[in-house]
Amino acid sequence: MNQPTPTSISAKDLHRWLSDSSSLPICVDVREDQELELAPFPADVLHLPLSRSSDWMETLPKLLPNDRPVVVICHAGIRSWNFGSWLLEQDNDYQVWNLEGGIDAWSINVDSSVPRY
Repeated sequence: MNQPTPTSISAKDLHRWLSDSSSLPICVDVREDQELELAPFPADVLHLPLSRSSDWMETLPKLLPNDRPVVVICHAGIRSWNFGSWLLEQDNDYQVWNLEGGIDAWSINVDSSVPRY
């Protein structure tokens, strides 16, 4: 049986989605604190750093209800894809998107004021 995987979304498509206020996704940023300080994502995010998963694992269903789409963000799109895949394994009722190329692609394709690192 195939495991569900996140749907890829480009930075430009995510930008359009976030500009449409009718059905906003929950943006989950799995980067570390210092990465968020260096290059914050320019929208509201639920910060769930992977290195501190023991801090939020027990409360994840409350933090991240499955009634809204979820877009996962990291630096280059790899950690976020892994988290999104894991999230779908936990509860396949989630609708999960992965930001292709992460915050780096956002900086290149959408908003150059977001620092690259």
